Amino acid sequence: MDNKIEKYFNDSVLLLQKLIATPSFSNEEGNVADIWLNWLKDRGVGNVNRFHNNIYAKSENFDPEKPILLLNSHMDTVKPVTSWTRDPFNPAIEDGKLFGLGSNDAGASGVALAATFLKFKDRTDLPFNLLFAISASEERMGEFGMRALLPHLKKEGLYPDMAIVGEPTECQAAIAERGLVVCDALVKGKSGHAARNIGINAIYLAIDDILNLKNIEWGKTSEILGPIKVTVTMIESGTQHNVIPDKCTYVVDIRTTDAYSNEETVDILRHVTSHSELTPRSTRNQASVLLPSHPLSIAAEKIGLNRFVSPTTSDMTLMHDIPSIKIGPGKSERSHTADEFIYLEEIKQGLKAYEAILSNLNP
Repeated sequence: MDNKIEKYFNDSVLLLQKLIATPSFSNEEGNVADIWLNWLKDRGVGNVNRFHNNIYAKSENFDPEKPILLLNSHMDTVKPVTSWTRDPFNPAIEDGKLFGLGSNDAGASGVALAATFLKFKDRTDLPFNLLFAISASEERMGEFGMRALLPHLKKEGLYPDMAIVGEPTECQAAIAERGLVVCDALVKGKSGHAARNIGINAIYLAIDDILNLKNIEWGKTSEILGPIKVTVTMIESGTQHNVIPDKCTYVVDIRTTDAYSNEETVDILRHVTSHSELTPRSTRNQASVLLPSHPLSIAAEKIGLNRFVSPTTSDMTLMHDIPSIKIGPGKSERSHTADEFIYLEEIKQGLKAYEAILSNLNP
């Protein structure tokens, strides 16, 4: 690693330690947003702004004629689980590992993307503009995170044409992830005495609909994501053993694809569940698919990255209309676990991967 990259690496590690030491739970990111804002300003970034707790900055010499590449990761974390054996806010380095809450998900990606932005922001020869955004509330898909930031960027004339989303992927390129819809189902029957065999059993009606959900056949299947996955995950009914239940509720977890919009998916499910009232909690988390012919996918292939479908969701589902890849240092399996850590070597790997993608991207 040359001296310039080593400088970016050291600066990234120091920033990540500072971020870990500052609690930044979803919807409580104010202090860590301050750190990000001041860090960028201290490094000479002139075009840095804050919207709620989202921090964003555009490259110098911004050219409206060029497409915009968004470099994005999130600043918020989940709350630490009870099985931590160390202080989750103590950014200790031991045996080449940096420990701390948010180190892997997704602090390492955020600091590596920030360093990459600093390295490229002043260049005038790039065929694209750079927009760096470290967003809030990703872990909860909150209304003041990316859901608010994207409309704001559009209003400011900064809506991205493509995006790199920083999440732990072992620095391989996730070119797609499923959307998510959770539906609450209500089935109404008629109560009666169990011994007299009267009434309408809401459980039996629910079973009919649940079997239809289990055996549903879709007319279209995504070439990249495959079939839509529908799973009933919770069910509740009844008040006592001798009363026929007049109500049954259940929950349906739906992992959607680009074959249908989330709204279309819910409509199809409603047609096969005639006894149930299906109410989606939200339809905003749409599937995201990057076509193999897109310049981002080509750049990833050119530098030898594996391209895969991610089993987890991220802010990519909120920017489903923006061609995106998800890539970053660390392992997804470490996210939300006790004694979370990132290898220092993985941060270096992230810096190299992001630089290589930008250097080979030709939209």
